[in-house]
Amino acid sequence: MKTYAEMEYHPASEQLVQILCDKTQNTNPLFFRVIVAYYFCQVASMMRCNINTLDRGEIPVNMYAINLMISGGGKGRSTNIMEEQVINQFLERFTEETFHLLAEENLPILSQRRAARKSEDPDDELIRTRKEFKDLGPMVTSFDSATAPAVKQARDKLLMANAGSLNLQMDEVGSNLSSSMEALITMLELYDVGKVKAKLIKNTKDNSRVEEIKGRTPANMLLFGTPPRLLDGGKTEEEFYTFLETGAARRCIYGYARVHDKEQGLTPALILARNTDKSANSFIETLSDQLYALADISFVNKNLHVSEEVTLLFIEYQLACEARADLLPEHDDMRKAELSHRYFKAMKLAGGYAFIDSSPDLSLEHAYFAIKLVEDSGDAFEQILTRDRPYVKLARYLADIKRPVTQPDLVQDLPFYKGSQQQKQEMLQLAIAHGYQNNILIKKSYSDGIEFLRGETLVKTDLHKMRVSWSTDIAQGYRDDIAEFSKLHMMTQRPDIHWCSHYFKDGHRCDDATIAGFNLIVLDVDGGVDMNTAMTLLRDYKALFYTTKRHTAADHRFRIVMPTNYHLELDGADFKEFMHNIFDWLPFGVDDQSGQRARKWMSNAGTYTYQDGQNFDVLPFIPKTTKNETFKARVLDQQGMSNLERWVINNIGDGNRNNMLLRYAMILVDAGFDYNGVLNKITELNNKLPDKLADGELLSTVMVTAGKALAKK
Repeated sequence: MKTYAEMEYHPASEQLVQILCDKTQNTNPLFFRVIVAYYFCQVASMMRCNINTLDRGEIPVNMYAINLMISGGGKGRSTNIMEEQVINQFLERFTEETFHLLAEENLPILSQRRAARKSEDPDDELIRTRKEFKDLGPMVTSFDSATAPAVKQARDKLLMANAGSLNLQMDEVGSNLSSSMEALITMLELYDVGKVKAKLIKNTKDNSRVEEIKGRTPANMLLFGTPPRLLDGGKTEEEFYTFLETGAARRCIYGYARVHDKEQGLTPALILARNTDKSANSFIETLSDQLYALADISFVNKNLHVSEEVTLLFIEYQLACEARADLLPEHDDMRKAELSHRYFKAMKLAGGYAFIDSSPDLSLEHAYFAIKLVEDSGDAFEQILTRDRPYVKLARYLADIKRPVTQPDLVQDLPFYKGSQQQKQEMLQLAIAHGYQNNILIKKSYSDGIEFLRGETLVKTDLHKMRVSWSTDIAQGYRDDIAEFSKLHMMTQRPDIHWCSHYFKDGHRCDDATIAGFNLIVLDVDGGVDMNTAMTLLRDYKALFYTTKRHTAADHRFRIVMPTNYHLELDGADFKEFMHNIFDWLPFGVDDQSGQRARKWMSNAGTYTYQDGQNFDVLPFIPKTTKNETFKARVLDQQGMSNLERWVINNIGDGNRNNMLLRYAMILVDAGFDYNGVLNKITELNNKLPDKLADGELLSTVMVTAGKALAKK
């Protein structure tokens, strides 16, 4: 068997698909490939085309499809082109000519059988058979909704004529799924060979049972619509997955496009040229004429021969699919079913291609054409199954809506936001957790006892685009600027420059004129810790350290400039709380006046140094978030500790206890503690750890290094 990459699509089908893509300006071909394949199989099945297999007997050509695309992608237009320009001549000839000829041929045969079985006059039975045929109503080429009894009644009409197929084509499947479930289950029964069990009803004088007609009736089904409407996370989605589990998973060919793939940059002239392209229109006209010819009665009940070579190919494909299915977990029933039955869907589709090509055989090429599309279908099915979970949709909803919302808003706008209060809170917590991992920040706030939720999509900081404003004046003339982090020293070392981490309206530096948005935090250290110690404590973080004008060797005064991992937009109150949360986290004291958005800093041509590391993680410090609530609760529990002790404990994780305790010990050495002083402090802090180091290990590792450092003093 060829590799899937080596296989190609059916040529005539692919040419038509490209025309549909051009006319709808849609660059996603899978939806149109499924549409075209469906209508080709519908044509073949209405003419009762069958595949004569060597190992499975006679199989009817038919196709079931679930084809989903975002609104505006060209579903309606492509369907109209197929029905009004491609298969229109076939349908007209079939309904006006072929179906009636076949009915006239089969009704006498049917009445003769009935008369012989009941020992009645053949002419009288023919009259009754014709009346029964007429009473069943007109033949319907396709329908968009039905009841199970109506499907069986329409099937009786086709059985009596021994022609045609049942064709369910449901648009907006998300809106119509619930009301059509009974008919859909009936259609599933018809897929394999076109048989369905009759419903037993009580026979009365006023309601007599219709005589059952033996036979097969091929059926086709096309369900299409938009993914959000069907996969809504609520009742409709649950019913859809139940429908897949019932048997649709293994029977359907899938198309799925969750994003709008409109071709960009097209001019009006180019769009007009595509819509009026003579070569495209000529191809459609030629194809329509070809399908018209296939509606001739001579093509009815065409049997496609399958050679041993093609049979072996389908068996090889079946074995390959089953081997892949065996690798899936036992509980993954739908994926297993879909994968294991791809060969059967491919066989039926190959028959449709062969009939359209007027081929007497189902060739090796037709088999490869079909397998290629069925593999694409499998990828689309996987996307449908890996749809966003309700909590993911909730997180995205909060990020996209751009305003605070309440619980009633969520209940009204989101069909999947349901259940008890506990279930809703659990979903919200999952949404918040998902947001942290996917750059979505969800904040909670309360007003008059009412909970408000607001989400925003966080943008990662680009180290080449640090936001700063600067001026030679204290309050006026601030210029917005973008700088590379590695070149910030050119501003901080330049004489007589006042600079800020925010922009200002009209360059006027004050809180009211501050424009929300920053990606730098600035810490002002006015003594209490020397710069080398601060660098040691913050050595995991990317930062610029530079000394201020009042810095001396005995009294270190400096600033720490750190890029944040995300660009944040906070109002004045939230920014102040945000910065004070950071102050509580720091292992040393800083000037708390730097918690103002409009705070400015002075440049100084002193010393500076860059430190490499990770960008500062802002998430635990943003007010009104769950992470910040957790952080505040931990600070409250650790009130009896110094900032340095708290910082060491909170930064200890798996595998770094020795390193953090050693870092703490070296800071104590630099602070002037003797050996016993360091040992007492280290032991005291170690005892506060939930998983402390053994005393022997503490002495043989941390204190050995601390002792060597003390000996060098």
